[in-house]
Amino acid sequence: MNHKEKAVNYFSQKLHCSQSVLAAFAEECGITEEEAFKLGSCFGGGMRKGEVCGAVTGALMVLGLLYGQKSAGDTEGRQLSNKVNDLMMDRFKEKCGSYICNDLLGCDITTKEGHQYCMDNKLFTEFCPKMVAAAVEVVEEIILEQK
Repeated sequence: MNHKEKAVNYFSQKLHCSQSVLAAFAEECGITEEEAFKLGSCFGGGMRKGEVCGAVTGALMVLGLLYGQKSAGDTEGRQLSNKVNDLMMDRFKEKCGSYICNDLLGCDITTKEGHQYCMDNKLFTEFCPKMVAAAVEVVEEIILEQK
């Protein structure tokens, strides 16, 4: 399976979007699947507050593990992580319209009504996998550009 297929498959198993994206790249990031699931577990649904989409935060974790600042004096690493962060955020917004979970879903998922809207409209099962796939696509583009 490729990264996108892995991520969507993880998501279909009721893992958060953040866990799904990070776990799809776990091997390249030098972490185990279990570590990816644990690390990404508090970022789904925009940290359960409808904030930054969990698929995006999972993608940022991947990019941080691959290109992040390695020490306090690693200014080159800091500059590179800032660059890939901005690329991820900007490109996901361009591709999907926003990187804010509530904006993407068109409701406030922190409310009972908003959550019900998502359930009634199958957003968690039909829309969110598309966001997971989009985040993986952007990560893959960035990785290719960094080689």
